[in-house]
Amino acid sequence: MRRHLALLAALSVLTAAGAAAAQGLPVRIDQATRVTLSAPARDVVVGNPSVADVTILDARNILVMGKGYGVTNIVVIDARGRTILDRQIVVSAADDGRVSFYRGPDVYNYACSPRCERTPMPGERDSGSGVYSQWSGPYTTYSDRAAAAAAAAKASAPQ
Repeated sequence: MRRHLALLAALSVLTAAGAAAAQGLPVRIDQATRVTLSAPARDVVVGNPSVADVTILDARNILVMGKGYGVTNIVVIDARGRTILDRQIVVSAADDGRVSFYRGPDVYNYACSPRCERTPMPGERDSGSGVYSQWSGPYTTYSDRAAAAAAAAKASAPQ
């Protein structure tokens, strides 16, 4: 009987450890979460860089930043080529200090503390009001931004 209890206790500990390892890492959009690694990292790979990004602080600490809503994964490899971290990243909206106002198909997001300010979030549409023009401008990607900067530099160069 004692042997069965010990076996059940060991099995439940292993199951709990496996479930904890399989859980995703929650990251809020436009925020960062620090992750401490069990061994020094050599390589860090993010499955979908449009959902999350990583900054390496030192060999044992990284920051995972939420860039867009969604789910991806992160894999960290040590100097011997062993996987020291393989974790699902879940990027979602921050709930604290935020208010979303729905009007038909349109969503209007606000950050509140102590007063509310309009804050565009991914997935919102402009609905013709021009609210987002100050952030979006003519750019849709980093390459568009680089091309516009190069054109502006060329136009302002002495002839």
